[in-house]
Amino acid sequence: MELDARIASMAGTLYVVATPIGNLEDLTHRAARVLGEVRLIACEDTRHTRKLLNHYGIKTKTVSYHEHNEREQAGKLLELVKSGIDVAIVSDAGTPAISDPGFRVVRMALAEGLQVVPLPGATALISALVASGLPSDEFFFGGFLPARSGQRRARLAELSAIPSTLIFYEAPHRIAESLKDAREILGEREAVVARELTKLHEEILRGSLSELIAQLSIK
Repeated sequence: MELDARIASMAGTLYVVATPIGNLEDLTHRAARVLGEVRLIACEDTRHTRKLLNHYGIKTKTVSYHEHNEREQAGKLLELVKSGIDVAIVSDAGTPAISDPGFRVVRMALAEGLQVVPLPGATALISALVASGLPSDEFFFGGFLPARSGQRRARLAELSAIPSTLIFYEAPHRIAESLKDAREILGEREAVVARELTKLHEEILRGSLSELIAQLSIK
């Protein structure tokens, strides 16, 4: 149920804050200010986020908010916002709710009539796209592909007719099999593998799917 106007005016704000995907310098000035001003920061891994906060001298209290406790913690966070406390949610890297926790609490906050404010910043898929050299006027983001080959191939087949650049996240230990499946289902096409973006060992490999397989020494 939405809050009445009087209660809503007294409520706090839920901030959805993007954080660096690797290079700590990529935190925006606005994000640093807001993270220092809110009463609480909800994050996937408090130890990971504390490294970022320490880098900027931010002393704000943190609480864990991840996929395993999201349902329980979302309600607690919203009660704090209703009581007038400003809360920020962050993920370990990048923008919350993009293949990371955040969607549930945002949806619940909006259903309650609470204010949700996004603070834009780093997002791995956009960083990869703009440096890829692939068409960027239209693209489809498919999140993580299924871990099992059969389901992965089925998913790729579903998306094969989309006339846009396809973007997926993939775990390092599955990239080999995913490239093989992509070549088999999507056919030979121009592709890019981007990894360690913004970090010291950033690497962006470009070429056909077959060329990428060869570059990565995948038999």
